[in-house]
Amino acid sequence: MQNKFNKITWAVAIAAAAFASQANAGGYQINEQSVSGQGYGHAGRSSNVNDATIVFGNPAGMSFLDRAQLTAGGTYLNVNSEISNAEATRSSVLTGGVGVPVSGTTDGDMVPGTLIPFAFYSHPVNERLAFGFGVYAPFGSKTDYEDGFLGRNLGNYTELKVMSAQPTVSYRFNDQWSVGAGITYNRVEGELHRQVPVLVGGAPGAPVYTEADSRVEGDDDGWGYNLGVIFQPVPETTLGLTYRSKVDYTLTGDFRAVAQDVGVEVTDDASLDLTTPETVNFSVTQQMTDRLKLMLGASWTRWSRFEQILIEGESIPEITREVQNYSNAWAYGVGGEYQLNPQLALRAGVTLDFTPTSDQYRSVRIPSDDRRIFSIGAGWTPTENLTLDFAYSYLTERGTQVEQERTDSFSGTPAVTSTYVSDYKNEAHGFGAQLTYRF
Repeated sequence: MQNKFNKITWAVAIAAAAFASQANAGGYQINEQSVSGQGYGHAGRSSNVNDATIVFGNPAGMSFLDRAQLTAGGTYLNVNSEISNAEATRSSVLTGGVGVPVSGTTDGDMVPGTLIPFAFYSHPVNERLAFGFGVYAPFGSKTDYEDGFLGRNLGNYTELKVMSAQPTVSYRFNDQWSVGAGITYNRVEGELHRQVPVLVGGAPGAPVYTEADSRVEGDDDGWGYNLGVIFQPVPETTLGLTYRSKVDYTLTGDFRAVAQDVGVEVTDDASLDLTTPETVNFSVTQQMTDRLKLMLGASWTRWSRFEQILIEGESIPEITREVQNYSNAWAYGVGGEYQLNPQLALRAGVTLDFTPTSDQYRSVRIPSDDRRIFSIGAGWTPTENLTLDFAYSYLTERGTQVEQERTDSFSGTPAVTSTYVSDYKNEAHGFGAQLTYRF
């Protein structure tokens, strides 16, 4: 029993962060694998072949590139969050089950500024066959609340990082059809902190609490694959379809929780099986004139896989089973690119990004909802071999509410129930830059 709270904290939060990161096509899935694509809101992710970032967008597109090229860059994300109408309580046997208000702060802006890098290389062997390689971050999230955060008993620090390496091959059958496939090696690391409430004394109506600092981390790796096809019925119209497989992980990690006021330290390990779901992206690129092309895209994520969190320990076969009931999520984008002159291309796009989470299960660690993203960008080609791309995106999220409750019993002490309710309003700015060099 004394380690149960720690295992639950780690497993639930790591799972939530991992799945929420994928939900940035409705939560925290990372879309920043191309700055040229960012400029038009990634609307043509599977069909618009600009540079080597197509290794991620649609591996079939590599065979449409006529020269070897290297594309590298990154996007800096600056997230702003406002927290309002926040309330937190604790209840125990000494309060007769009645929640007593907890003191704390709600500064917001708990997501640090983050640079998301990527690099891709594409090499045509002949006019039909091409090989490529990419390194990028498909998922990732981080929330770092202040030390005195009002909801610290539910969670005050969460970090998830996934890096992927993808060797890729593409083959073009004729002027109309091309296919591609890539294998992905994925490395995941997660870390989280939480202040666990501990009842240490007092009298009826006047409980005395302290807090145990719980810090946990885990990691694993897994394999997946990407498949893509491009169909070009006429030279002006390109249709692309990309499938990204699920990836299975078993996170294992170390646990440590210290309640200094009572001199108790708890350590243990546990494991959690989780699966990031498969995604499908479809897009159309239409060349309207010699200078203007328009793009339309849709992405689907099979979030219905995530029905529950099952944590297994060494001594307790089933520590907890928590219902999540995620829904399949969609994202839609429309964008365009205008070739102002041979050196300069201008881009713009709009994306609607829907969340798979529900009001009932939304977490303090992942307080997100549906999103709208507005993007602009430009590509400058000063020489035939070099292109510099820049983009800016503004993300605004629908205001949402977090309402959580959790009961803890630390090292045999009486149970304490914590609640946290608050309103969140999030927005983000993305600044991207990339370089493409053609050999």
